[in-house]
Amino acid sequence: MFRFLTSHRDFGLFWGAILCVNLAVQIEAVTIGWQIYAMARTTRSVYESAFMVGMVGLAQFVPLFILTLFAGTLADRVSRRAIVLVSVAVEALCALALAILAFQPDHWFGSIFAIAAIFGAARAFLSPAATALTPMLVPRSEMPQAISLKSLGWQASVIVGPWIGGMLVAISAGAAYLGAVALYLLGCLIILRMRTNTTPARQAGNALTLIREGLAYVWSNKIILGAISLDLFAVLLGGVTALLPAFAADVLDVGPNGFGLLRSGPAVGATLMAIALARWPLKRHAGTRMLWSVAAFGLATLVFALSRNIYLSMLALAVLGAADMISVYVRQTLVQIVTPDHMRGRVSSVSGLFIAGSNELGEFESGVVARFLGPVGAAVLGGVGTLIVTGTWAWGFPDLRKADRLDAIPPEMESEETLPPHAKITSAS
Repeated sequence: MFRFLTSHRDFGLFWGAILCVNLAVQIEAVTIGWQIYAMARTTRSVYESAFMVGMVGLAQFVPLFILTLFAGTLADRVSRRAIVLVSVAVEALCALALAILAFQPDHWFGSIFAIAAIFGAARAFLSPAATALTPMLVPRSEMPQAISLKSLGWQASVIVGPWIGGMLVAISAGAAYLGAVALYLLGCLIILRMRTNTTPARQAGNALTLIREGLAYVWSNKIILGAISLDLFAVLLGGVTALLPAFAADVLDVGPNGFGLLRSGPAVGATLMAIALARWPLKRHAGTRMLWSVAAFGLATLVFALSRNIYLSMLALAVLGAADMISVYVRQTLVQIVTPDHMRGRVSSVSGLFIAGSNELGEFESGVVARFLGPVGAAVLGGVGTLIVTGTWAWGFPDLRKADRLDAIPPEMESEETLPPHAKITSAS
């Protein structure tokens, strides 16, 4: 790992910068979730407080939904490094504003939701640019290892970040937000040291034409469409992130430190799975294994919903994270390897929109359901819904079910004028 990062200087810098940014995002997410829930519980019930946490996800998703496709087009026209730098700087300002609010005697939900919306807009531009930037920093033959390292870095941040966030929140929300600000600024400083030209070849046509091309590419690849839509609906229904404050405070009664541990649970399982996939990559029956992994995601969600023991709950979350990692591995391999460079920003934006829908919008869905069924009922419904989605997709996307090997398109198939009509994924005979 260290040799790879040092032999590809700018990729190593980018990896370190994104690690800092992801740590900051996790600390900020833990803090804002706990702060909103604690504020709401002073005057509201458990059900209503869980709903308020879910509203944070909606506040982030709306601007992200509006801007993501345009952001993907921009990432195919201008310097991707510059987009990442500006986006991270805006996120740092958002964290600073939250810190200032946290130190005020009176702060309002509306102000926090407004800042969350600005943060969501910044993420809309950061995600496609950062995803499309990676293939410009390493040779094509070494892309699989770069993807594995990015996944490991992300999962490491998801393990460590919530733990740090939980400890800082126990001190004060303001201290936690300031810690996130410091990490965002460190990420900006590292990005400034990169020297690779990250401006793609400019594409002809207006923004709407380029967006249509990106959507058409994803739609024409039914296996890609099936994979990313399966991930969307599985996590949309089965995600329990927005429910964790309620589980930590009122179901398991483990406080802010336990909340940080619960937030880290899925990342522990995902990290172990990422290491396993790096050592033993999927070679056969990728589609079937992806479907089984999503089913395992749903079952683990049910176990978590019904558990009243912190250790069993963390084990269920770890299994949930490991299962989700397989889906992430398949999706990222498709998007980053089989897509031509001049299309990566737009295709990444479409994929990112699905991811955002499953995460931010999933938090809103969990909050709404928790408002009527409570956090436990919402988690149970999510697990059952995920199992139903898995069966539906296995029947509705036979090409995904039969997908066998994940093979990169040979370099000679790529050109600036020709777009390969389908991803190079062989089906089981």
